[in-house]
Amino acid sequence: MWGVFDERRPIYRQIAEQIKNDVLRGVLHADEQIMSTNQYAAFYRINPATAAKAFQQLVDEGLLYKRRGVGMFVSPGAQQTLRAERRKRFFTDVVRPMVAEAQTIGIPLADIVDHIQQPTDATGEAR
Repeated sequence: MWGVFDERRPIYRQIAEQIKNDVLRGVLHADEQIMSTNQYAAFYRINPATAAKAFQQLVDEGLLYKRRGVGMFVSPGAQQTLRAERRKRFFTDVVRPMVAEAQTIGIPLADIVDHIQQPTDATGEAR
């Protein structure tokens, strides 16, 4: 299933990101068991070692934990941890550069807030 994965980034990172997104969206919950390495590998037709590497990354980040002989589970607090990380990244990567650009071209912060608060249609254009 190579079409599922982006060839530009390592597959294990994409798997880890997919699991993180599932936790953030509430598809996976705290203490819920996730697919085993072998199930994941069979489902996506990848090497089990690739899936294992993704799972280990998530364990190292404290987002998954292992129950010996049972499997991998979502850590309690994983969703909150991910939300806090994404929120910080959003402000650093999106908001700060946007505000800096607005200041450079003379857009007052109040105008940005007004624009954000305007209702938009399906295309994202202000109504």
